[in-house]
Amino acid sequence: MSTITPGAAYAVQAPFNTNPAYSGTFIPAVWSSKLNVKFYANTTFGDVSNTNWEGDIKNMGDKVIINNIPTISINAYTVGQSLTYEVPTPNTIELQIDKGFYFGVNVSDVLEYQAQPNLMDMFTTDASNQMKIKVDTDCFLGTFSDAAAANVGATAGALSGQYNMGTDAAPLDYAASSNAPLILNTIVSMGNILDEQNVPESDRFVVLTPYERQLLMQSPLAQAYVTGDSQSILRNGKIGRIDRFDIYVSNLLPKAAANQNYTGGADAGKIKRHVMIAGHKSAMTFASQINKVESLPNPNDFGTLVRGLMIYGRKVVKPESLTYAVVKG
Repeated sequence: MSTITPGAAYAVQAPFNTNPAYSGTFIPAVWSSKLNVKFYANTTFGDVSNTNWEGDIKNMGDKVIINNIPTISINAYTVGQSLTYEVPTPNTIELQIDKGFYFGVNVSDVLEYQAQPNLMDMFTTDASNQMKIKVDTDCFLGTFSDAAAANVGATAGALSGQYNMGTDAAPLDYAASSNAPLILNTIVSMGNILDEQNVPESDRFVVLTPYERQLLMQSPLAQAYVTGDSQSILRNGKIGRIDRFDIYVSNLLPKAAANQNYTGGADAGKIKRHVMIAGHKSAMTFASQINKVESLPNPNDFGTLVRGLMIYGRKVVKPESLTYAVVKG
């Protein structure tokens, strides 16, 4: 049996180790229960797309076959002629559920006990918000360029070809224009482009950046009658509808740096640019499913492991219902 000698000096034991190693002061003096609020980018893709086939998926790798209505030929008729009959050609689109993101959180029992906030709730809430941002960014980037060729470019318009939506080589330059209403003209032109494709007037949308929103605030929208609102947007700060479009503002729209494409690869001779997207909810379909969220004991430490998996797919199913403008900056 060991004895304790009064006045003797004894070595202090090493602090308790965690795996992975905890950085900083192990025993916090105070963990405030008032969390430092974190701001997240607005996610809008779910609002501007449809989810018509979301109930048909179960697991990652599933494939949904979407049947399109075939176009039937209309023929001229004269009395006594022999009629001809056609066999409608099958027309299908495949929606692949081939995208996925996951999160994994290690919540130490010791650290959770020391903290006043509920760490597990805090971490998983943040993970779910970060996941939504990842999905929104991927969906906008992966769908905008599938708009019908007649709806984009310097000569957009299936019937007229008279609307300039900008190109990567020559994007629209609002900053160089002393005329703030140019952004409003672009939105109205987008409406005309959809009109030429016989797109329904209901459920139309425009997604633009805060930069375009600023320009709109300097445009004739200051006059209430342009949007049909009871008061000017300069007074209430809201942009509701413009020319049959519901207006959304997002920081997650595709953008490209100078001499790069939208995914960051080399694209010599191109200038810094971004896109603003418009269309009808029928244009893009989205199917998502949280396949599994589970918790399990940490086999290497005292604590809990929480992990979640989200699988999804996105597809442009009506290219004629989608358009976009390429804007400098």
